[in-house]
Amino acid sequence: MSDTGLRQKAARLRRAYAPHEHRPLGGYLVAMGAYAGVTGALAGLVKVTGRPVPERPATSDVVLLSIATHKLSRLLSKDAVTSPLRAPFTRYDRPIGSGEVMEQVRDSGSPTRHAIGELLSCPFCLAVWVATGLTGGLVLAPRLTRLVATALTAVAASDFLQMAYATAQQAAEGGHDDD
Repeated sequence: MSDTGLRQKAARLRRAYAPHEHRPLGGYLVAMGAYAGVTGALAGLVKVTGRPVPERPATSDVVLLSIATHKLSRLLSKDAVTSPLRAPFTRYDRPIGSGEVMEQVRDSGSPTRHAIGELLSCPFCLAVWVATGLTGGLVLAPRLTRLVATALTAVAASDFLQMAYATAQQAAEGGHDDD
């Protein structure tokens, strides 16, 4: 099939998939290819280094990486301080509290840029990449990965404590009666 025929077929597929909305299917394919490449590179590094892959990860590692994945995904996708990483792909919309911001994906006509913008501004989407990196790190550099994951888990716990404190403080201030 010629390049033109392939492009026409892809355009028909996009129109059939989302006739009333722009969905950057080509950009999603690029993102999936990049993810497969990263995953393949991690697997290759594990093989080349001869690092043993655990048959079953320890429950403590799963819990640690789960919380660390949550925190790092939110830091990368929503934190105001990390917005320069997302700025080429997103546009600032508004603050959403606790040092986080809401951003809109830039739609510059580039399906890849659009897909990257969606990935970088979505903590749920980014979590797959973060978990893969941390899991690879657990095999390739377990001590360092556990140390980093511990710090991220401590920050996540601190976030919940800060929110609980603020909620308790608001309740205490709202509970005062001026007699």
